Amino acid sequence: MTSGMRPVPEDHMAPIGFGDHDHDTCVENALTSAEQLCRENGLRLTPVRRKVLEMLLQEHRALGAYAILDRLREEGFGSQPPVAYRALDFLVRNGFVHKIERLNAFVACSHPGATHSPAFMICRKCDAVAEAQASTAKGSLGAAARAAGFEIERTVVEAEGLCPDCTKKARK
Repeated sequence: MTSGMRPVPEDHMAPIGFGDHDHDTCVENALTSAEQLCRENGLRLTPVRRKVLEMLLQEHRALGAYAILDRLREEGFGSQPPVAYRALDFLVRNGFVHKIERLNAFVACSHPGATHSPAFMICRKCDAVAEAQASTAKGSLGAAARAAGFEIERTVVEAEGLCPDCTKKARK
């Protein structure tokens, strides 16, 4: 989804995923945005693709393909792995979902339709994931790349630790 991509506004760079918020409105707004982006870019957000995106939005944590497949089966969408993998492939390819490499799982994008370099903070206890904006071109990786004459096209930044809830529980 290269046409219609826009940079992430400065005021939207705070991490998303750990904070308290109106979750129902968050999910509803994200689905509405995805539907609009699909219309604008001539993409089909099929019922199974929409359901997978909705599942990931509901969680604010990473889900593996087989967990998604189990939930799709419960919702009556079929039980064959290609059902989940095709939907995930479409959602990742078009910027609605990110793959969390460390977990071999997927999380809904906090900035769909925006050109950005996400950084993920992954809770090692509950697998909650927060997405923040990385600035690899300006940091030490960007400097090293420029010095080597290398042009960065994609980065995956994943940090592991404890989310605020798990940190509170660990201190008790």
